[in-house]
Amino acid sequence: MDSFAQYILDEPDFMRKVEIVYYLQKKTGIFYDKSVLFKAEIAKLFMKTMKLDVDENLVLTAALLYACKKIDNAQSIDKMKSYTKEGSEYLSKLGFSDKFCRVCEQVTRYSKSFPREKESDILELADQFGAMLLVRPERAAFDVEDAIVILEHRNLKGEDNQYLEKFKEFVNIMKEVYV
Repeated sequence: MDSFAQYILDEPDFMRKVEIVYYLQKKTGIFYDKSVLFKAEIAKLFMKTMKLDVDENLVLTAALLYACKKIDNAQSIDKMKSYTKEGSEYLSKLGFSDKFCRVCEQVTRYSKSFPREKESDILELADQFGAMLLVRPERAAFDVEDAIVILEHRNLKGEDNQYLEKFKEFVNIMKEVYV
């Protein structure tokens, strides 16, 4: 039998991948909620709209799985800083390649893993931007304009994300389409 990694990567339909991860969550207890889907949809729209030259299958599969070891309502900053590393190690055991695991680990910059994969930069943007658009127990959702300003001038200040300018362009396109 093929590995879980091969099984989900071979699935071409995004909604079927969503279903596969849903059942994995039910069986194993990995982190998987509506925020994961929301952020994956942002990544999917970004790649499609901006016609990015990346492996969309890898990015979308990683978008569904990179937070697998995240805990709800993290009590410890250390746990927040380590969930992508722990998730990467878990995904490796499921048969995912070193590159796939590195992409998942690099969604946050806590691991200090370099050089960064371009797919990680896409997921970093979708993760941070998507998180700001969601209501959290400790705060209201940010509006789109504020989220972009915070993303660029606070969260990624001094960091090199190769897709930041394209992402800002994407957000402007989406604002025109949906407003």
